[in-house]
Amino acid sequence: MQVVGQLVSYFKIPLNQVVLIYDDLDLPFAKLRLLPKGGHGGHNGMRSVIHHLKQSRDFPRLRVGIGRPTGMMGAIGFVLRAFSKEEQEVLDSTFLRGLQAVRIMLLEGFNKSATFVNTPAPQPPENVEEMKIT
Repeated sequence: MQVVGQLVSYFKIPLNQVVLIYDDLDLPFAKLRLLPKGGHGGHNGMRSVIHHLKQSRDFPRLRVGIGRPTGMMGAIGFVLRAFSKEEQEVLDSTFLRGLQAVRIMLLEGFNKSATFVNTPAPQPPENVEEMKIT
């Protein structure tokens, strides 16, 4: 992430044209959260980016939840491990949703994109009986 901050600074890219997308242990697996700005939240990569942007926190970020390790596994091993086939399939869908959020942000603005990402999608009914109108 240090490179991101250095590139933005070197090329003088306005922060309103930056969207940082990163993994987050503090979000449940495959959950997305779009924020307009904020701190590092203990994330060392974000801490580095903020440092290289002269302490500015005024850039949007799309957090991708990876969840927390269970059992005895440490955070470093958890973050660096390979995803299972099932996890990768779920993440592929999550990444497509994230890409759609970035497109919405570019075309319709941050607020519309944040609503798209941060509002839970309605769950389909488990059986057809629940769909009947009485």
